[in-house]
Amino acid sequence: MKRPRPAPVRRALAVGIAVLAAATAAGGCGYAPAAVTGKAATARSAADLGGMDALVKAAKKEGRLNVYALAPDWANYGEMIKTFERKYGIEVNNENPGGTSQLALGAADKRRGQDRAVDALDLGTAFMRNAQGKRLLAPYKVTGWSGIPRAQKQADGSYLNNYGGYISIGCDAKAVKKCPRTLAELLRPEYRNKVALNGNPAESSSAFSALFAAALANGGSFDDVRPGLEFFKKLKQRGNFVPVESSPATIRKGETPISLDWDYLNLGYRKELTAKGVDWQVTVPSDGQYSQYYNQGVNAYAPHPAAARLWLEFLYSPQGQNIWLRGYSRPALLDRMEKDGTADKKAAARLPEVHGTPRFPTPEQEDAAKVAINEGWGKAVG
Repeated sequence: MKRPRPAPVRRALAVGIAVLAAATAAGGCGYAPAAVTGKAATARSAADLGGMDALVKAAKKEGRLNVYALAPDWANYGEMIKTFERKYGIEVNNENPGGTSQLALGAADKRRGQDRAVDALDLGTAFMRNAQGKRLLAPYKVTGWSGIPRAQKQADGSYLNNYGGYISIGCDAKAVKKCPRTLAELLRPEYRNKVALNGNPAESSSAFSALFAAALANGGSFDDVRPGLEFFKKLKQRGNFVPVESSPATIRKGETPISLDWDYLNLGYRKELTAKGVDWQVTVPSDGQYSQYYNQGVNAYAPHPAAARLWLEFLYSPQGQNIWLRGYSRPALLDRMEKDGTADKKAAARLPEVHGTPRFPTPEQEDAAKVAINEGWGKAVG
């Protein structure tokens, strides 16, 4: 079984050097805003606070963690949050669980210095690079940093790959006579009023990636996503595209019987949908294989800086990584955990088989694609 390797993370050197230089000129605390004080706000590792025990103590004293747009059924975030709360006795305030990467980024940017600011960010690469450009990220290297492959992290610790998957086709086999197995099939007349996305590609990383997959399936490339926009334009013209944000609720109602989404989300929905009488089948399309990782980072303006850092430590611990795995996603440290015997073997065996070696766009290609999609999506689907 081939699993996606994380996208190579290439820093924008000019921006990175400028930010680091500014931080140094400001007295070395650069990423920590004036409104956030204390050792935790500038800690770049648990060692800076005196070790994990000291970090846990500081986080428990804060007693709270603010996160944004972490849907409980997204990659098993529900179990992740509950387990963290039970383990450390820290309340997790998960605002707007159904929100998008763009909304999460906006909340972090606009709430600098506020008690309700977001403590830690979970974003797609293009959005995380935006956060980096806005100087919203506080470098932090989790325990075991040296064991994380270089391609999975920023050298300064500002953000790193977390969990990932493939774009897939979810299909209600009771509502659709024959479920499609390729993106090309979605243009067929029998799929009229049936095909949906999980959000708007200009705001949602999953929808953005589905459009990338469509581009690859239609002669496009990482440098040219226009064929993906043209594909959705044809879907709309033929009456196949449904402008409704897909979710388990819309699937149950029959509004979105076919949904393009991450495989771990479509697979995660299956148990709930089966209980409601929906025969939810999931396929990774052979003509548009696109995989990507989401990233984690600490907000430089985190009102609970110790809790934010402890949250990252938990996510990248074997316990946290196996929670991702049980949610059908591919944790960033899966290969290492399989080698050292800490991976949940039963959960790993449930991942969909995908043939071929995945390829990834560079951050620069993602940035260019984001501009093209922001400009072209409205024109494509009206």
